[in-house]
Amino acid sequence: MGKTAVWSLFVILFFLHQDFWWWEDSGLVLGFMPLGLAYHAAFSIACAFLGWLAIRFAWPHDLEKFAEEE
Repeated sequence: MGKTAVWSLFVILFFLHQDFWWWEDSGLVLGFMPLGLAYHAAFSIACAFLGWLAIRFAWPHDLEKFAEEE
């Protein structure tokens, strides 16, 4: 897994962020949370996970080494 996979997941999340398919749905999740809000809560968790993946697998370590040199 590398930069290509992270960028691919980013593009997928970019398009999933446009959740036009939930606009007309007035259903509730767990009996209290609107479906669109629950979707965006899950989407935010997915974005946080993508950020972790980007740091773990696609971080430019050569720039970090350059900054730490004396």
